[in-house]
Amino acid sequence: MKGSFGSRRRLLLGVGLAAAGGAICERAAAQQSKISKDQAKYQDKPKGEQRCDGCAHFLAPDGCKLVEGKISPSGWCILYGAKST
Repeated sequence: MKGSFGSRRRLLLGVGLAAAGGAICERAAAQQSKISKDQAKYQDKPKGEQRCDGCAHFLAPDGCKLVEGKISPSGWCILYGAKST
């Protein structure tokens, strides 16, 4: 019985470490896949009602999941996608 407890513990530890490693790799890949403001046709002003702070990709206070650099909450780019309500 004692041996199987140690094996389970190692298994659970391995699963936990693998999950943590996967999350770290996913975040790193997301950061590397951002595009430039020029590629996104980013502008510091809204396009009609469409503003970065209303976009699903906006990261408050001044970031974006898809575009590199600081983003104005009142800006806009071609990747705009309205937040779901």
